[in-house]
Amino acid sequence: MSEQIFMKIIDQIATISINRSEVLNALSKEIIDEMDEMIESIKNNKDIRVLVFYSKDNFAAGADIKAMAKCNSKQAKEFVFTQTYNKIYDLSIPTIAAIDGYAFGGGLELALTCDFRISSKNSKMGLTELNLGIMPGAGGTVRLARIIGESKAKEMIFLSKIVDGEEAEKIGLVNAAVEKEELYSTALRWGEKLKRKSSISLAYAKKSIENGICDTDIHSSTNMESEIWASLFDTYDQKEGMNAFIEKRKPKFLGK
Repeated sequence: MSEQIFMKIIDQIATISINRSEVLNALSKEIIDEMDEMIESIKNNKDIRVLVFYSKDNFAAGADIKAMAKCNSKQAKEFVFTQTYNKIYDLSIPTIAAIDGYAFGGGLELALTCDFRISSKNSKMGLTELNLGIMPGAGGTVRLARIIGESKAKEMIFLSKIVDGEEAEKIGLVNAAVEKEELYSTALRWGEKLKRKSSISLAYAKKSIENGICDTDIHSSTNMESEIWASLFDTYDQKEGMNAFIEKRKPKFLGK
């Protein structure tokens, strides 16, 4: 592993951070390859209950443009981050992007893979690839439209519009915009709340929400929801959660 990206795990919450301050934490193929390995390790570690992406001062100022400038279409495919980003999106545990400073291009696309986005009020976010004669290529055109709607997504992408944290909160791009010094602690507080939930219930709720987004037939998606809901009644956590409610105590979920 290089020193450009690292992961720490404290009290069941994993944090992945990029350490390239000299280039505003811009993403490279090497960093994404290492990130991919980290995501695989998280998938196989049942003790990790929440994943946070947080990098000091800048979330990620996009991809390494100098490395891509002379690529042809075949070479450009080596810089596609989609496979790794889809792995993050598919994680069964909750994921949080804590966005400070710049989150442009592939950096914002990384944040879009997460279940929640929390930003500092003065952070700057945008998918500005059209200024470079290209377009977002790591899920940006797909995920942004799902999150903030088609019209607003086109506004941001077509006009290469940059929004700060406060505007991002207004349009639903981030869940909350906070002061810079409160950013990481806020993400960890959310993580603490999430890790106390039943991990199996969280995973199933996440699956049902995604199915409802992808399946536009309301009858099909709600029928699937009811099937997923009923299946939870065969789990320990359902029995523990309901018994704890009846007994007026806090539940102790085991994720099974």
